[in-house]
Amino acid sequence: MSETAAYPVPNRQLGLTGPVDKPRPGTLPIRGDVAHIALADRYLVPHYVVPRAITITSGPVSLLLAAEDGAEVLKQLATGDTLEMLDITSSWVWGCLGPDGPTGYIKRAALDI
Repeated sequence: MSETAAYPVPNRQLGLTGPVDKPRPGTLPIRGDVAHIALADRYLVPHYVVPRAITITSGPVSLLLAAEDGAEVLKQLATGDTLEMLDITSSWVWGCLGPDGPTGYIKRAALDI
């Protein structure tokens, strides 16, 4: 199951107003190229994504720190848990449990998408 999560899109100009701390990997849903739309008022990146909410249909599924086998497991997601999908490749899905994280990678084959 997949649906667009409900997050408001900023209706004002975005810009840098001063330095920001870089979040620790696996916490906030932000990379150098893209961030969760809910972070648009705090972080400036080239692209923002309104996530697609997907339900884990066959858990447990490991949320990993990196898109590689053997990466640190951030959290085990159970059947019925919701992941906010932000980016997808042929092998991996990058997503989060919400705009405050945790954020990581799941093997695409483990999801019904």
